[in-house]
Amino acid sequence: MSPRHAPGRHRTAQDAEGFRRDAKKHLGQNFLQDPGVIAKIVLAIDPQPGDRIVEIGPGQGALTLPLLDRHGALAAIEFDRDLLVPLAAAARSHGTLTLLNANVLDVDFSALGGDAQIRLVGNLPYNLSSPILFHALDHAAAIRDMHFMLQKEVVERMAAAPGSKVYGRLSVMLQAYCAVTPLFNVPPGAFRPAPKVDSAVVRLVPRVAADIGIDDPAGFAQVVRAAFGQRRKTLRNALSGVADGAMLEAAGLRADARAEQLSVADFIRLANLRTPA
Repeated sequence: MSPRHAPGRHRTAQDAEGFRRDAKKHLGQNFLQDPGVIAKIVLAIDPQPGDRIVEIGPGQGALTLPLLDRHGALAAIEFDRDLLVPLAAAARSHGTLTLLNANVLDVDFSALGGDAQIRLVGNLPYNLSSPILFHALDHAAAIRDMHFMLQKEVVERMAAAPGSKVYGRLSVMLQAYCAVTPLFNVPPGAFRPAPKVDSAVVRLVPRVAADIGIDDPAGFAQVVRAAFGQRRKTLRNALSGVADGAMLEAAGLRADARAEQLSVADFIRLANLRTPA
């Protein structure tokens, strides 16, 4: 028999549970495998009776199964259809797993919880981390908290303070709507295959609407995006057409300052001076 028709040549190797042994690079898959790290994440989440937990990207169940052992039930959003059957089979002896095969960016988080807030968890694909975070912000009122594994560099940007080299649009947008708390770092060896970067786990807790103080969310987002669009420009130039000198003065800001010098409160104060479109 020729090599072309040799048995199993086109089959993908699977483990005893039916999962593929290799990860799909185009989906940014890196499967968590370190029991110690998994235990720390579950401890940080601390599931309680009545919680509605939603996991983004359960993969091969490294976090899913321990959460089910601890909590008994959860929902999970998985894009890779090849993972659905083995993951459902693996979960049966641990608890009730509700699987949703979808692109997480198309999922309405507000609808998932019904009349209750959800708790989001997940090892996010690094190539989609920022879009997923902004998507979660759009549904912040329906989310009680979030515990995510991300690239360490991204977590540093999320929690950065004004004046830091990594303080930017992501920092301001997330901190305006959430309390951001980096929890612990995770080395590459905790994953299969090992990524080329360090990772970190972060907790985000959406702020109560009354405490946010943003009059026009779309206008606030526009101001922040323009301010950091060209970091080297002064506010006067970066915000041309978005906020004029009189607005900067009224907000108590120097026109020759740069975006990274402004606090989150500064951005909110400036954006609230604009008239909604």
